[in-house]
Amino acid sequence: MPTPTKPFSVLKSEGKSHRTKKELKMREQGEKALSTGTVLRERREVKKNKVAHKEFKRINELLSSIEKNDAIYEAVINRYCILYAECIDLEDKRESMYDLIEDLKEQFENSKEYLEDEELAKETRKFASSISDLTKSMIEIDRQVQQKRKMLLDIEKENIMTIASALRVIPKKPENDSAKETILKVLSGNGD
Repeated sequence: MPTPTKPFSVLKSEGKSHRTKKELKMREQGEKALSTGTVLRERREVKKNKVAHKEFKRINELLSSIEKNDAIYEAVINRYCILYAECIDLEDKRESMYDLIEDLKEQFENSKEYLEDEELAKETRKFASSISDLTKSMIEIDRQVQQKRKMLLDIEKENIMTIASALRVIPKKPENDSAKETILKVLSGNGD
């Protein structure tokens, strides 16, 4: 895949380019046409969630630094932040489940010496069943985390591709007016 063309702001800041002034002006106009000129805003549900809010601020700063914090990306960035917060929440729940299993193991080991053989057998079955249920819950949470991580990755890829593809849409060179006039003459029958 070819390297995407540099945005006008980069070309301007470098101060050197093989492009003509007309080509640079056309690139600048093309880039401006691809943005709404409105800064992206944080949705209410993102503001309410501490983790999502923090992620939104981080991403907004990054996008601001490359002049891409445009409202055109608002929906996907807000959705990304909510998914990110959900992923963190599920990971915390999985860790809590793990800690609970470890506590149960410790309590079971400590209580063994106080149980008689018959009672110990019953309690061991109950303990094994409880641990099995908790482990199944952990695995289910892990599946959900993996699904959300995949969604996050897909959004990240698409978002980057959208920005890169927006830059690729901008014509690199201005149209050649004389070639266009020649084609029009030929098509109209005046191409002597």
